[in-house]
Amino acid sequence: MAKRGRRAAGDGGGMRCMTDVRIRAAEAADLDAVLAFWKVAAEGTSISDDRAGIERLVARDPEALILAERGGELAGTVIAGFDGWRCHLYRLAVHPDHRRRGVGGALLAAAEERFVGLGGRRADAMVLDRNTLGQHAWRAAEYGPEEQWTRWVKPLPTAR
Repeated sequence: MAKRGRRAAGDGGGMRCMTDVRIRAAEAADLDAVLAFWKVAAEGTSISDDRAGIERLVARDPEALILAERGGELAGTVIAGFDGWRCHLYRLAVHPDHRRRGVGGALLAAAEERFVGLGGRRADAMVLDRNTLGQHAWRAAEYGPEEQWTRWVKPLPTAR
């Protein structure tokens, strides 16, 4: 998955082309930096935003947590999870200093490429209703809400 010089998808419309972004899968050594990054760049927190949660993710699917680096710095993340049937996108986050420069588009292009390679046919994204900035980014990437769906959740007891 490591790619250097990847052009950002959808880099028209006033966004600067990113030829200096590196897209790669996260490694164990990245996990603490990713958790710290999400505190700065992500909208909201998740029950899974802890070391054990992302360790399980990377252990189960080493290619799912995709990172964008720019100038040696973590510039963005996305989780591209595939359960064998559906393609799910979580934690698309771009550092405020790197927004509107194609980082998010490059991450989504990498995630979609992964899904196609795995046989996926449709990707869905989890976007908070209050995250208007995120909603604009998803629409720009040609994603749209499906009003007929409501997410139902139940927190599970912690394993002992």
